[in-house]
Amino acid sequence: MTKAAPVGKAAATDKTAAKRKPPKAESHLAMVRRARRINRELAEVYPYAHPELDFRNPFELLVATVLSAQTTDLRVNQTTPALFAAYPTPEDMAAAVPEKMEEILRPTGFFRAKTKSLLGLSAALRDEFGGEVPGRLEDLVKLPGVGRKTANVVLGNAFGVPGITVDTHFGRLVRRWKWTDEEDPVKVEAVVAGIFPKSEWTMLSHRVVFHGRRICHARKPACGACPIAPLCPSYGEGETDPEKARKLLKYEMGGHPGQRLSPPADYPGKPAPALGDG
Repeated sequence: MTKAAPVGKAAATDKTAAKRKPPKAESHLAMVRRARRINRELAEVYPYAHPELDFRNPFELLVATVLSAQTTDLRVNQTTPALFAAYPTPEDMAAAVPEKMEEILRPTGFFRAKTKSLLGLSAALRDEFGGEVPGRLEDLVKLPGVGRKTANVVLGNAFGVPGITVDTHFGRLVRRWKWTDEEDPVKVEAVVAGIFPKSEWTMLSHRVVFHGRRICHARKPACGACPIAPLCPSYGEGETDPEKARKLLKYEMGGHPGQRLSPPADYPGKPAPALGDG
């Protein structure tokens, strides 16, 4: 018996399937071009991209970055004013009573471990670097609680030394964009460093992290509100309806306060509230 031809939606589906071809493998050169275009597009979307930790000097940025582990930059920014009022220099912090520092750091979580790290790195700065934060990666990573990611944050934003900061947002997005399938942060950093000129590394990091926090979320990316959707091979993993997607936008993109209590002058959003203000 001859099988009847499909009708209605089934017929349309069969025709679409017949026309669909397997996706063409992207060459490395094409990927690099697409990656660089994504960076240019993000530069237009986030011309104000910046480190989202409040700091006034390299020491404050180093401490804030160490504290940002397993908590939000907002919570760190709400906590550091009291911390730096009590311990403004490495010498002051190295001499702190641990229990008193723990009480200040309690809102950031893991406060005992973080207190231990800050006491250790402050003592190292005092004893080995004359109370100054070193401007070399190989010196920074020797400090207690300081890894490669933290060192690159400090180098790029306090010393102007280009660096790629591979946090959870950065790693997630570069894998969604098919720049790499590596999971190890050091390997991700090496791959991305080969795609972009050194002069772009620090600002690229800010733009990617901004995008990950505001639009390309881990659980439900706002695909329908994404300005780089045509360049994203993972489009459709999240909400594609424009109206529904816009409701997923965070921070200034969604009309809400940012993470810094003292944001840069060109930041278009609202400053974050101080601890206890909401």
